[in-house]
Amino acid sequence: MAFPGTGKIWMNGKLVEWKDATIHIGSHVIHYGSGVFEGARCYATPKGSAVFRLDEHMRRLQHSAKIYRMEYPLDLAGWREAVRETIRANGMAACYIRPLIYRGYETLGVNPLNNPVDAAIMVWEWGAYLGPEALEQGVDVKVATWARMAPNTLPALAKSTANYANSQLIKMEALSDGYAEGIALDVSGNVSEGSGQNIFVVRNGVIYTPPLAASVLGGITRDTIMTLARDRGIAVVETNVPRESLYTADEVFFTGTAAEVTPVRSIDRITVGAGRRGPITEVLQRAFFAVVNCEVPDTHGWLTWVYPEDASRREPLQTAAGRSR
Repeated sequence: MAFPGTGKIWMNGKLVEWKDATIHIGSHVIHYGSGVFEGARCYATPKGSAVFRLDEHMRRLQHSAKIYRMEYPLDLAGWREAVRETIRANGMAACYIRPLIYRGYETLGVNPLNNPVDAAIMVWEWGAYLGPEALEQGVDVKVATWARMAPNTLPALAKSTANYANSQLIKMEALSDGYAEGIALDVSGNVSEGSGQNIFVVRNGVIYTPPLAASVLGGITRDTIMTLARDRGIAVVETNVPRESLYTADEVFFTGTAAEVTPVRSIDRITVGAGRRGPITEVLQRAFFAVVNCEVPDTHGWLTWVYPEDASRREPLQTAAGRSR
């Protein structure tokens, strides 16, 4: 999705023009990938603009930064307000949100500790990640030749810029081979995740998904779908998923902030189920969009309202625990 090239970007507490949101070529993050980030979505609902699970995204950002020993002087409430401020400054009803914490410009070398820790927030319009038709018809994917990183090499639970070098290789290989996406295996040869999505396999009415130990990111949409499935009495099992079970599954689908809930219709040219969105995928997809479009009460407290007038009207729908669930 192309950037708009105009608007405001939040940088270290200040809103700057899009063209002025620059960093020095000597910044540590450019040379050594020393950054962590998030991807969240703001939805334009009939009841106002709402960010989906904002606190969970910002908490994961903080945890990623902690793993990489990057301290930034903003608490959870501060991050929440900074995101809302950025959306409001751009006058957006719906958008994709990209907060970033990174090591800036001071010294170069593998040791990052002498560099400042900076932060930024970008927002822009972004539709269906794999195309709107994919939400119903599904996508064709392949098992990548690139595996996910082994445990104790890079922290898979941190959403770091460095990890996405691996994701780029998976994505580029898939596209060059004529597929929309790739599925990576873990170091043991079991299913891990897509280039930027978690994966679910349905068999005999039960949903299976790889555990966090399979070098997967603890996806917030992943957790959402698991919660929505269990709310509906659908069993969800976190377990190792052998590669061959992808080919014999009744349904396979991806989840992610960008991908939302996207069915897989074929893997390595082998048709999955009926070759389109399956019934359980459809149930969960509809349940997900009902929540983010505010068609049902926000019983889990997943929506954070962007504009004060929307918050004042809708706050009673949220749980006592608020947005952090």
